[in-house]
Amino acid sequence: MSKIKSAFENGKAFIPFITCGDPDLETTEKAIKEAIKNGADLIELGIPFSDPTAEGVVIQGANIRALKGSITTDKIFDFVRKIRKDVKIPLVFMTYSNVVFSYGAERFISLCKETQIDGIILPDLPFEEKDEFEPICKKYDVDLISLIAPTSKDRISKIAKNASGFIYIVSSLGVTGTRKEIKTDLDSIVKIVRENTDLPCAIGFGISTPEQAKKMSDIADGVIVGSAIIKLLEKHGTNAPCYIGEYIKQMKDSIKKVTK
Repeated sequence: MSKIKSAFENGKAFIPFITCGDPDLETTEKAIKEAIKNGADLIELGIPFSDPTAEGVVIQGANIRALKGSITTDKIFDFVRKIRKDVKIPLVFMTYSNVVFSYGAERFISLCKETQIDGIILPDLPFEEKDEFEPICKKYDVDLISLIAPTSKDRISKIAKNASGFIYIVSSLGVTGTRKEIKTDLDSIVKIVRENTDLPCAIGFGISTPEQAKKMSDIADGVIVGSAIIKLLEKHGTNAPCYIGEYIKQMKDSIKKVTK
């Protein structure tokens, strides 16, 4: 059984997203450790891809920088083996179906098991096509994490009933990126999710401020933040980890104030 559930056992979970290899793996390791020190409960590790269709310009930029630095999936697996000696919280990969296909699904998912990656998120994988990977994920006890978007509508209950690990609720239409305001009726989506599964759910896409984090954690079990963290990496480069730690502490402190 994966460790994902443990991320949600001590109040609202804060889940940062970090692109592996942006700007290099040494910085990624420092950023991960600063994130954990400052309250991260689970970390999404991005495996760079040349055509990240769900990503806005900020995370696209991180993918480009990492790929220019000659990052590869093999290097990332080696990196995870290394950090797992110290990192005990749940880790999941966020990447694209083609990355898994080209690497070989069985090989990729078996290495996730070997390196203690607890789950994978594939934003371009439709629910109706999850059988491409789900049987292999079950074989190796790696959670294939489902996404529910504002457009999922009558499919929400079906996705929730068949989910594993946790449910990633997409806050807004479009690609990743910070947003001034989130207008989606997330309460009604979470209500349907809770009627169909006991799995925790976390909201991502567009969250960047403590105020937004608090509002979203009042609705769901956790908050996912990516672009705001990648902006710090873009701005500060190899000096970014300390700034990431300070930012995550602010965000985590804001969701601690939520009454469960």
